[in-house]
Amino acid sequence: MSTRNLKSLFRPQSIAVVGASTKPRSIGAVVMRNLLKGEFAGPVMPVTSEHASVGGVLAYPDVACLPKAPDLALICTPPATIPGILHTLGERGTKAACIMTGGLHLIQGEGGSTMLEQAMEVARQYDMRLLGPNSMGILVPGIGLNASSSHENVLPGKLAFVSQSGALCTAVLDWARAREIGFSHFIHLGDTEGVDFGDVLDYLGSDPSTRAILLYMESIHERRNFMSAARAAARNKPVLAIKAGRSREGARAAASHTGALAGSDLVFDAAMRRAGMLRVKDIEEIFGAVETLARSKPMKGKRLAILTNGGGIGVIAADDLAEMGGELAQLPDEVIDKLKAVLPAGWSQGNPVDISGDADGDRYVKTLNILSETKAVDAVLVMHAPSAVSDPTDVAVAIIKTAKDRPRANVMTCWVGNEAVARGRHLFSGAGIPTYDTPRAAIQAFMHLLEYRKNQELLMEVPASAPTDFVPDTKRARFLIDEALAKGGGTLNEPEAKAVLEAYGIPTVETHVARSPALAGKIAMAMKVPVALKILSPDILHKSDVGGVMLNLQGAFEVEKAAHAMLERVKEVYPEARIDGFTVQTMARRPGAQELICGVATDPVFGPVIMFGQGGIAVEVIADRAMALPPLNMNLAAEVISRTRVSRLLEGYRGRPPANKEAIQLALVQLSQLVVDFPEIVELDINPLFADAQGVLALDARMVVEPAKPGTERLAIRPYPKELEEWFTMTDGRKTMLRPLRPEDEPNHHILVSKLTPEDIRFRFFGLVHELPHSEMARLTQIDYDREMAFIGEIEKPEGGKETLGVVRTVTDPDNDAAEFAIVVRSDLKGSGLGKRLLVKMIEYCRSRGTRIIVGQVLKDNPRMLTFVQHLGFLPTRTIDGDIVEVELELQKEHELGPDPTA
Repeated sequence: MSTRNLKSLFRPQSIAVVGASTKPRSIGAVVMRNLLKGEFAGPVMPVTSEHASVGGVLAYPDVACLPKAPDLALICTPPATIPGILHTLGERGTKAACIMTGGLHLIQGEGGSTMLEQAMEVARQYDMRLLGPNSMGILVPGIGLNASSSHENVLPGKLAFVSQSGALCTAVLDWARAREIGFSHFIHLGDTEGVDFGDVLDYLGSDPSTRAILLYMESIHERRNFMSAARAAARNKPVLAIKAGRSREGARAAASHTGALAGSDLVFDAAMRRAGMLRVKDIEEIFGAVETLARSKPMKGKRLAILTNGGGIGVIAADDLAEMGGELAQLPDEVIDKLKAVLPAGWSQGNPVDISGDADGDRYVKTLNILSETKAVDAVLVMHAPSAVSDPTDVAVAIIKTAKDRPRANVMTCWVGNEAVARGRHLFSGAGIPTYDTPRAAIQAFMHLLEYRKNQELLMEVPASAPTDFVPDTKRARFLIDEALAKGGGTLNEPEAKAVLEAYGIPTVETHVARSPALAGKIAMAMKVPVALKILSPDILHKSDVGGVMLNLQGAFEVEKAAHAMLERVKEVYPEARIDGFTVQTMARRPGAQELICGVATDPVFGPVIMFGQGGIAVEVIADRAMALPPLNMNLAAEVISRTRVSRLLEGYRGRPPANKEAIQLALVQLSQLVVDFPEIVELDINPLFADAQGVLALDARMVVEPAKPGTERLAIRPYPKELEEWFTMTDGRKTMLRPLRPEDEPNHHILVSKLTPEDIRFRFFGLVHELPHSEMARLTQIDYDREMAFIGEIEKPEGGKETLGVVRTVTDPDNDAAEFAIVVRSDLKGSGLGKRLLVKMIEYCRSRGTRIIVGQVLKDNPRMLTFVQHLGFLPTRTIDGDIVEVELELQKEHELGPDPTA
């Protein structure tokens, strides 16, 4: 979508209330009262033909009579009037409206279209942004804006709250007011027809008045826009979300294990994790989490020390930590010895560190100093329960001073109780130290920090390359899938599905099709090894459930006899099933191998998802699985595996060697590439996938295909655009691969920067940069292909490996209006033609996407670059700070090239 005209919606200079009223409790009256009480600085213009004034403000009989076009119109009139009102507003030049009326989709107008359809058509005609319908409005306390039907105002603050539920909005307003929590923005999206979560995330992600973004979500309309906006916003500030409907009621009927297991809530979890966001389950938790993220220092590890004056609350905290998957720090002997020297004899001698009920501030400080100094502890939870011989306020003051003296220490506090500890909690809040009422709340906050850190690291990781050359046989896979579609689509049977997997490098067991028991016996005799016999039917999903699997058969007689018996059993249990014959496959002798399941399902919101977990015939009962959004790389595949219980079994146990995790990761990457390459794949099962030290082996597979829908953005995250790769020959004759940047290019990017001259570094980064830290380089290499693009020039080194010679990149605004470019080529390659080809390639790419202009900034003392870009059609438009020239190229018209400078 777009951030276009959202400033008119969220920071208007003037407002009209269409349908303003003096009737008590009417929406028009409540909105006017809130606007006037909020002390909005701009003009407020009520529109009503029933009253000469509203709230003491002169009213206008209709929109046409307004003295000026309002930036924002709040519409509180009946549904049938709204398209006409929007039309008049659009003619006047209004660029944003909030429709507070509901039910537009229920009222039909002339021609059979609904009022909602007519309203949206008018908005498109005038490029107007609509919030709602059925929205309770917007509150922006920082500018005195209460453009809402809320029952009360909100305090100013640094949190933005965005919700699809009006009832939840009013509840949160009540809840936050009582706790003195303020907001930068409070937005009710209503029916999200005009402005969706992606649009608001783009706006708030770059809003300097917003420290963190809180979302209450019920549905997502545009998956790719949402994921791109969420990933961009989460790089700048914490984004936390509550998702309603954690059950499976929205899931489609599935024809496979994977589809049956792919509950929409698990998919939403996977999307939040991939976007670097944090998911929470209720309102209290979301505000607790945001306070934790805002006040705590970044976590370097997961080992927690618990310091307490009461054994009971310490044990409760330790139990909660274990239950939630945290790790209690193991204190080294030297730390125990240091604690013995400062603590009385009765202390706990371990973690939790119980320093007894009479502990004063001095004892707390000495213990905290020791715990925060050791490398075995990543964070300390300091707990205190009221005691007759210890003042909780004095202890709090001592802890605050110590925390300030140790700025790198990660300290959290939990003062348990009510009136006696209220002052201490207040002091912690004022000092910016996280504080909690209960042990569980404190541990939950600690786990939020760990989860958030892990999700952020996924955005910053350097993915590992696949351990083997992975070149899929796409022609073979295309033939098999097209053949299935030619029959009307539906299910590829086991041998067909396995053939597709083999084309993508996933090892499968030898499998043959037999149309009759006699032919099954002949095939088994020719194979000369023990075989597995399975029924082949498009109607039977779980073969074992109908007696359709026989193992360890040998010889023609035994196999033929088993096939006849299998037909009888299946006909008795499932008489209407169509039987196509049998599969005869080599028995896989892999003693000790783990049975896994991996596959593909299609989520109605986020599109294709990859599933991994423990497989076998009890897969639905065990329900050990994790989801991920494609595309995957080796690191992302490893992260998916780590979220399952079976991952611990894959490490090896009781003499069993560890499974080859690289082979499992590669299988997931290959599966991900398969679903990226073939939009026809709706569902895919591999169950079981054997995994052991030798690698992986697919024993059974099933695939569902249907004709692809053209023109749809099927994947929530745009995959690597391989179609943009090309070869280029430099002036010295060397062939260079020009291709989009990948995350795994980060190491070579560091080398590229190291080979630039100081002058070229200054020209590119506008300052002297000796090296870029991992966090910054990750931002440059982990790009969202939907909004950013970077092309590199890469060459094979004589000694092996590859080297990056140059890079051009653009970042495009959410409206696809302007793209900002930057380019750098290795200092010794000027004149090679590489720089020119990279920039021309980027210009061609942006033009093909419909981008209007491409802009860049060049230092005034870099005449070579200024001449270079002007040759390509760029024009200088302004000078910034006296030494930076901004250049601009209009992309949607042809340009004549000037004299060709050395590129």
